[in-house]
Amino acid sequence: MQLSIAGGIRELAAAAPTTVAVVDGDRRLTYRGLDDRSSRLANALLAAGLRPGERVALLLGNRMEYPEAAAGIAKAGLVMVPLNPRLTPGETAYILGHCAARALILDEALAAAVDGVELPGTVLSMGGNRLGPSYDAALATVGARDPRIEVDEREPFCVAYTSGTTGRPKGVVISHRSRSLTFYASALEWGLGPGRRTIAVAPMYHGAGFAFGYAPVHTGGTVAMLRGWDPERLLAMIERERAQSVFLVPTHAHMLRALGEKALRDHDLSSLDTLYFNAAALPRALKEWVLDTFPGVGVHELYGSTEAGIISDCRPADARDKIGSVGRPWFMTEVRVVDDEGNPADRGELFSRSPYLMNGYLDDPAATAACTTPDGFLTSGDIVERDEDGFIYIVDRKKDMIISGGVNIAPREVEEVLTSFPGVADAAVVGLPDERWGEQVAAFVVVLPGAAVDAEALAAHCRTRLAGPKLPRQVEFVPALPRNAAGKILKRELRDNH
Repeated sequence: MQLSIAGGIRELAAAAPTTVAVVDGDRRLTYRGLDDRSSRLANALLAAGLRPGERVALLLGNRMEYPEAAAGIAKAGLVMVPLNPRLTPGETAYILGHCAARALILDEALAAAVDGVELPGTVLSMGGNRLGPSYDAALATVGARDPRIEVDEREPFCVAYTSGTTGRPKGVVISHRSRSLTFYASALEWGLGPGRRTIAVAPMYHGAGFAFGYAPVHTGGTVAMLRGWDPERLLAMIERERAQSVFLVPTHAHMLRALGEKALRDHDLSSLDTLYFNAAALPRALKEWVLDTFPGVGVHELYGSTEAGIISDCRPADARDKIGSVGRPWFMTEVRVVDDEGNPADRGELFSRSPYLMNGYLDDPAATAACTTPDGFLTSGDIVERDEDGFIYIVDRKKDMIISGGVNIAPREVEEVLTSFPGVADAAVVGLPDERWGEQVAAFVVVLPGAAVDAEALAAHCRTRLAGPKLPRQVEFVPALPRNAAGKILKRELRDNH
């Protein structure tokens, strides 16, 4: 039997047909319903002339139809291409053309991303029929028998495009095997399986958001859809849905902290037993706030990428002793840390090898070869340190390292110092051109609501903790930092705008 991301839904439709799989506001979808609707979508796409292996773009936010669309595409032997609704029409056009998408499923509320774009021949639309026939009408016109198109588990279920922070976005080809194993291991690690309730907080069009929003329906749990990020709404949903496991990124924790203690006390969060974070290691002050605010909750910090999947996890038992660490290698994962000459080292570039790795970049063998080794390891692009216990600490992105006067400076070290100052909510550090030193350290600082941060006091704080070359030469206070859908700071935007 081949692993497939549709497999769990097929199994659970037989084993637990009346169990609620997806919650979206007042709407509820059981496993029987999810199996039925996803099979109908598969048949509608095949009836439109699509053939196994062809690609279907998905332009949706977090809503009930996302899991059924993903499963239906897989049942038809097709390949999903998730689109970020924040893309410009030019970016969308590039992706649709690059992957040769044959169909598009979209929410017309997000149509700005395809404004003026030449669309594929088959379009199914939710919330209107301006761009294509009704999605629900299409499902109603076909049968509910599962077509069961067989696909080898190493074949792709998805092509996920990178954010393009270093140039044109690349299509990351991800197999059924990779994600199915991720779902099962996630259920084991973070409690997403039978009888468990969670919330899809991060956008499902992003790799991590999809992995942790879809894993519950693959493994027998129930997932509630948070349509758009709002910290108060999340707290209300945890209370209403009695959610147990919730995936967040550091930005979410910042905004929850900004609500204040009263907002947290006003909601019954007693059902919550697991929080897990991704995107970047939590700054020390924020990690301590999370641990103190949710004392009975197991807090995990995981690390990975679209290309590599999950690489490591810092589990609750180590949460306080190893603040700043992203833990040890995850299930079925090997890591290798090497110096600039490729020799094993305690500090250097991190490579990983696991069944979660991508198949490669779509139609880009040169880029694939540039990030992989002959024996199957994939670079993370990060510089890390490993302590004597084997715990991994991210020093910084290799491309974000600042070289000032010949000194290598890790932005994260400076950011940790900045965020430890009272009143600072968040910070990002980048290197800006400097005629004398090559680059100078520039800091962008976000202040907590209601707080006042004195620039001179902040500078003095830095001088007591950082060597001269690491001190920020420019400090700019900003209302928010630019981030992608995964919550990662877009440092290129900060550099390009200055």
